[in-house]
Amino acid sequence: MSTQSATLDREPAVRWQTQLLINGKFVDGAGPALDVENPTTEKTLASLHQASPGQLDEAVRAARAAFNSGVWADGEKRKAVLLRIADLMEARKAELGRALILEVGTPAKLVEPLQIGGALALLRHHAQQAPIDRTRDLNAENPGAPGKSIVRYIPVGVVAAITAYNYPLLLMAAKLGPALAAGCTTVLLPSIQTPLSTLMMGDIFREAGVPDGVINIVVGGIEIGRALTEHAEVDKITFTGSVPVGAAVMRQAADTIKGVVLELGGKSAAVVLPGADLNAAAGPLNFRYARNAGQGCSTTTRILVHESQVDEFIALSKAIIDSAVVGDPLDLATDTGPLISKPHRARVEGYVERALAAGGKVVAGGGRPDIAQGWFMNPVLIAGVTNQHEISRDELFGPVAVLLTYKTVDEAVEIANDSHFGLAAAVWGQKDEAIAVAKRINAGTISINGGGPGMRLDAPFGGMKQSGLGREWGTHEGIFEFLEAQHLNWAE
Repeated sequence: MSTQSATLDREPAVRWQTQLLINGKFVDGAGPALDVENPTTEKTLASLHQASPGQLDEAVRAARAAFNSGVWADGEKRKAVLLRIADLMEARKAELGRALILEVGTPAKLVEPLQIGGALALLRHHAQQAPIDRTRDLNAENPGAPGKSIVRYIPVGVVAAITAYNYPLLLMAAKLGPALAAGCTTVLLPSIQTPLSTLMMGDIFREAGVPDGVINIVVGGIEIGRALTEHAEVDKITFTGSVPVGAAVMRQAADTIKGVVLELGGKSAAVVLPGADLNAAAGPLNFRYARNAGQGCSTTTRILVHESQVDEFIALSKAIIDSAVVGDPLDLATDTGPLISKPHRARVEGYVERALAAGGKVVAGGGRPDIAQGWFMNPVLIAGVTNQHEISRDELFGPVAVLLTYKTVDEAVEIANDSHFGLAAAVWGQKDEAIAVAKRINAGTISINGGGPGMRLDAPFGGMKQSGLGREWGTHEGIFEFLEAQHLNWAE
């Protein structure tokens, strides 16, 4: 495992925003103090105060007033403002990118494609959907029907958008993009671990001409999150995070019968079929769980290899992981930066220790790099455990994968599907066979031989089973989550 010292210029400096955005105005939080830590240096990046319950209520009521006023009702205006947000983000992408490197620990060479680029693409994609009139004339579909009937689609209302710490701006765009395009107003609650880059967007929202109250940004922990999800003036919740918190969000939404869109992560399986080109598969599969320190929901952390090819795969994996550079994310050579916090690293390492105590063995990587500060751990591939062990069942959110073997393709499919999760999967092998196997796997997205080029924004993203409810992205699926169907009919 390689390590190195940072050598890059530390500019540009980041202008941290520490104020909340409520009804178009920047305000200091009136709740508890919060220090946001750099996971690389363990030093405080910025300090701020979280929102109070009263401020959360003010933000929701501002969103409701903005929705009721009709200030966000014009689709062409929504399109123009969303495009303007994207343009202003792009103009500040160096500063925003640096903020994400410092706050999340994403390596510099990956921050634009993984974080900024995806957010820009999603905003622009949804901007194009904003003016579309989706009204359906049922008589055109069924000319013999009596009377006249149309189905129109209207915005659901006020949306609570709650994001995870690992991709703050990408998740922001995935949630605000379709909600705003649909005509909803929003209250955005970023992760308490990485709120700063999201708060920086407040300046951009105001400069882009977002009307007061249409986007509100608050920061807070469990108490504020519960107040938001239970608020009677919130009509829908879109959340990315863990299964336990997602279940709590569902319970909190139940009393007021709110709709929920939940993206709750996964334990993605990668099936390497017999005879697959291991040289082509080993690199993408190993770097997939190493990037962003493994803190990604669709990371392939269960790798299934036919027993006849397992030794070759291990040899390739060891060479790949040994060449990975773990260290300062500001260094352009870095492949893997730190985990988000000391407690989270301890949690991930605990899974590894228990797996080894149960008979597992490290076949590639492992341990910590020789770095004095920061929450680093080396990527590690573990063999010798079954699909029933906790390290194969639970989402670790760290740079850890398990290597599982199988005898037949049917067994591989059975193992892949034997999971509480169903967010993403991958299949490597001869194309026709790989496609046939992919169709048997229960997951919302399946990549075959690395998938196609680039992000498919017109394709839906979401999971089955405990990976969540609803879909994001897509030409239709994502935006329809924030629209209500209304049937109007009258006699001719």
